[in-house]
Amino acid sequence: MAFGALMPMGACQLLNGEERPYGPACADLNVPADMRCIEGGPFLRGSERESINEDSRLKTHDESPVETIIVHTFFMDTTEVTYGAYQRCVQAGGCSPARPNYTGYSRDKQPMLGANWFQARQFCNYYDKRLATEAEWEFAARGPHGDLYPWGNEPATCERAIIKENDEKGCGTGVTWDVASRPVERNGLYDMAGNSWEWVNDWYSESYAACGLNCQGSNPQGPCNGADECPDHKYKVVRGGSWWWDAEHALSSNRRPHFPSNQPFHHFGFRCAKSVPVTPDS
Repeated sequence: MAFGALMPMGACQLLNGEERPYGPACADLNVPADMRCIEGGPFLRGSERESINEDSRLKTHDESPVETIIVHTFFMDTTEVTYGAYQRCVQAGGCSPARPNYTGYSRDKQPMLGANWFQARQFCNYYDKRLATEAEWEFAARGPHGDLYPWGNEPATCERAIIKENDEKGCGTGVTWDVASRPVERNGLYDMAGNSWEWVNDWYSESYAACGLNCQGSNPQGPCNGADECPDHKYKVVRGGSWWWDAEHALSSNRRPHFPSNQPFHHFGFRCAKSVPVTPDS
């Protein structure tokens, strides 16, 4: 099996004779630089909430039903991919040029905005990584018990995340902040809530129920099992909210559909994931 491939459903790994149904323990792995290990296991995905903001345009029904999903151990970038990192990929010939159609977003440490889904995937693949699945992203953000936010269940404020608060976008700046400008969150990650929306790999489904078996069980890949082409599905998914939107959009269960080939936009970014090595005993 290729190193970059996801562990197949139902696969187990053996370590010192011990079966690990969710993949190896993080303590037994060499974690790549600038990434964190997300140890696999079951978690509560989704929500049955109703939007608390009538003007939010949130499709909260797409987060249902709440059910237990299994994710295998994987690696995830500590921060959102930065503008500087993306430009270095362009200079190296690994990425196509991209930038938002606005000024104020091109500091080296600001999240890279303006890359469409295809460019985000291209960047990740160039570095032997990939985009996270929706299930992986939500598990990394929420933990096993389905917390509301990456830090727990306390409300999202500008002390915790770069969001719109009191009608002030970007916590008063009107733009993104440098990555990791807020306290570290679950799993040693930063900005899983706010700053920029993050592309994930999955096609968008109107609900997990509508998606069916491809959104259930172990390591779900989403509609069409993550295939490059998916009939009757035209959107990909972004997660995590952004500097433009309020706290409700930053909920870790929130899903937003968007065209994968979107024009340069100033609040869509991404981070990469990486599969753990699959041992011969898997």
